[in-house]
Order: sequence, then structure tokens, then C-alpha cells
Amino acid sequence: MNVAFRTDATSRIGTGHFMRCMTLAEALQHHGVRIRFVSRDLPKYLRDMLKTKGMELASLESDATPYPAGDLAHSHWLNASQEQDAQATKQALSGRKWDWLVVDHYALDVRWESALRPFAERIMAIDDIADRHHDCDVLLDQNLYADMQARYAGKVPAQCRQLLGPRYALLRDEFRESRKQARQRSGPVKRILVFFGGMDADNYTGRAIEALAVQEAGAWQVDVVIGMQHPCREQIEALCKLHGYHCHVQTKRMAELMVRADLAIGAGGSAMWERCCLGLPALSVCVADNQRQQIADAAEQGLIYSLSGGGDLTSALRRHIGSILENEPLRKLISRTAMQEVDGLGVNRVATALGANDIEIRIANESDSPKLFEWRNHQTIRAVSKNSTPIAWADHQVWFAKVQADKNRMLLIGEIDNEPVGVVRFDQEGETALVSIYLVPEGGFKGQGRNLLLRAEEWLKTHRADIKSIRAEVLGANTASQRLFIGADYRLESMHYLKEL
Repeated sequence: MNVAFRTDATSRIGTGHFMRCMTLAEALQHHGVRIRFVSRDLPKYLRDMLKTKGMELASLESDATPYPAGDLAHSHWLNASQEQDAQATKQALSGRKWDWLVVDHYALDVRWESALRPFAERIMAIDDIADRHHDCDVLLDQNLYADMQARYAGKVPAQCRQLLGPRYALLRDEFRESRKQARQRSGPVKRILVFFGGMDADNYTGRAIEALAVQEAGAWQVDVVIGMQHPCREQIEALCKLHGYHCHVQTKRMAELMVRADLAIGAGGSAMWERCCLGLPALSVCVADNQRQQIADAAEQGLIYSLSGGGDLTSALRRHIGSILENEPLRKLISRTAMQEVDGLGVNRVATALGANDIEIRIANESDSPKLFEWRNHQTIRAVSKNSTPIAWADHQVWFAKVQADKNRMLLIGEIDNEPVGVVRFDQEGETALVSIYLVPEGGFKGQGRNLLLRAEEWLKTHRADIKSIRAEVLGANTASQRLFIGADYRLESMHYLKEL
């Protein structure tokens, strides 16, 4: 499979779009996918990053001649017209047809995507402001909004699959790994992290440092993170030295710094979901118009603490920093809620949606019976089963023999590199199969449920052409399975109610 990305990283745009594309590209590359970036005016350190990672780069030239002003709010971010960019991108794709074209740019819309259709089997658009129409097969918006399900109504094709919310947040591997050491925060604040993005053109970092410096002397340490190209780098380094803060320039230890911190002060955007994944309560500040609704809705859901009221920003920061420092129960609530909402596995889900799946399916055999018995009796599996009582070994043996003897019952095991990932069973009823599924308890494959289900469906299509549909029954309290089937494009047709007497 080969995937091309069209995105930029300039002083106007910042690096957020590029880095989330890079995160997805690395996940796809892990599955053997060929990657090519198509970008204009990419800074040297990002060009070097692509080269180090073995990814191709096709650079687009900026046209020195004036171009007509576009009709999108961010048209001026492109340094070309959409038509010019589309023609240049076609050439950058070498005239071949790519399996996927991923576009992440506020200045490109349905017109650009339609023009590139002949050069891509499928198109995925990454968006988070919902201010334009798209011609795409998949749309990704990793942010949380109160009207999330309706934001793109009428703006994407009817058959477009929408991946919505921080469940699909494109977080780097370091955050998923660091989550294992992260904790829900409690107790006093001992370490504070300040980060407003690599560019921070309006120097929110400096104002946050000023607001922190006038707080009552506390027993906390402060880590300040800025990018190499921060316009006030020397000033911030001097301020940090003056107040005894630690200044990190273009650090590769962001996840580590977040795990160590008890409170963060920063912007919205992707960094907000990184903090949530690691349970780090944050005072979030809107630094761009496209973050305003994101921050407001996330605060309403209890994922962050946001500024309220107008007036001078530095004064507001002083007040709100003092408030959240004094409110331990609020910090605990935000930490717990944030970790529940963002699990760090979003990039795997998106990669799966693009077809990257390493799971192999095989039919369960006699040697699998003891393991199946052990897994089925695990407390986490029993808790979401219709029959939650432990099963005796003799009863399991009888059941397993019946399943193997019945051609209408298919018991499958999914594996990655010969390691079992989970179990799927199909019970045929006419032209419909009833599916049941679970991941191997404590097997280290959390987040692979959808991959397992899709692979099992492919097996069913190949081996049982007489089955035309699949039905799933989920207990009302099993929200994980509900999300699994909705995420795998199952539709809810009916529901029933049960009362224990």
C-alpha cells in the first residue's frame, strides 16, 4: 500500500498539521506502507526528519507571482491558488495512482480534492473547523465538540465515513507508552508545565511566565517548553533563568515532562489531547480562533479548565492559575475524566480505517481449548457475557466439541506474529451470523478490537459466501462493545429492556 500526505508547516500554520500527519505516517509505515509527503516551504529540520525516517518528500515551489485571493477563510495560508496547488500536487505524485491521499490543510476543499480524484483510489480529509465542503471517503476530526455528529452534515459525501472525537486523536507512540507510567493526579502541585506550541507567535508563553512569577511562593518547579523558531526565544530563556524555571527548546521529552507534571498551562490543539491521555490537568488558553469552540466544549465536558471573562490576559492568567492551584478536587476530576476520554490509541484506529491491519485469522483447534477455557473464565470477559458465572472444565469440553462439530458455528482466533489477540465466534442463522468477540485478557492488545472484527469479517466473506449479514447483541452496560460495533459501521436497529425480579 502507498499513501501520500498533502500538508504544510509554516510560520502562519505552525507544525500541528504536519506533526499529526507524521504520526499517522509512522503508524502506517510500521505496516510496510510507502509514504510520500507533498509540502510547500517545509523547514529544513522537518525535511531532515522525513529523510531520517525514510519517507519521501516532494517539495512544491512557491509562486513568486501574485495569485487570486481565495474564498476560504484560510486561503492565504496556501501561497498559491487551489488550482495551482492541485496541478503541482499531481506532478508531485509522479502521475501514478495512490491507494490513499491524505489532505490536512485549511486552505484546500472539495474543489482541490475532486481535482485529485484520478490520482488516488481514496481520499481522507483531516479537518477540525468544519468551515468548508469535502470530496472524501473518510473524514477525521479528532476534536471533541458538543455538536460533533452534526458538524459535517451536508459537507461530505453521504457514503463518507466520519472518524470523530479524541478517540481518534493522532498521538505519537511516546504518549501511548508513557500512559503506562501516568497516574491520575492528586495531592498538591509540585511541578508545572508551560507549553503553547512550537511557534507561539504571540508569545503566550511569556505572559504565562509573568503570571506564574507573581503567585505566592510555592514548592513547585516549572518546565517551560518552546520551539526552536519561537520569536521571543532569548527573552523567554532569560525569564526562566531569572525565576529559576527550566527552559526546554525543541525538546523530544514532551511526554516525559507531561508525566512528571501535576498541572499544565497551554493552548488547545493536539497538545490538549496529549495532556488528556496522560491525565495531566490543564489550564487551557485559546490562542487561535479555530481553538475557541474546541476549548469551550472540552471544558464543558470536564476535560480541561479554561479561562473565562475578558480583560487583560496576563491578569486573567494570574487569577485562574491561583484558582486551580487551590482546587485539588477539581484537578483530580479533570485528570480522571481526561484519561477516560483519551486512551492514546487513536492513531491505530485511523491506520486501521485506511486498511493497515496485521491480524491473521485462523480456525480454533483442539490445542486451543485450554486457553479458550482460561480466557472465557477471566473476570473481565465474564463481566460482559450473558452468562457471567464461571464455567466448569467439563462443560467447556462439551461446548467446544459441539462448536467444532457444527458447520454453522465458526470459532476463530486472531493472531499477530503467532501471538493470540482475541476470539471471534459466528453462529449462522439462515443468511445472518450472530457474532461474539473478545480480546485476550491481559494480552497487551488493547485497541485491537476493531482490527480483529474487520479481519474476522473478511474471513467470513471469503469462506462463507452464503452469509449476507452479521448481527451483534451487546449488554446495555458494555459501552466498549457498543463503541466497537458502531465504529465498525454496524447500525443500531432495535433495543430491548430487561428487569430482574
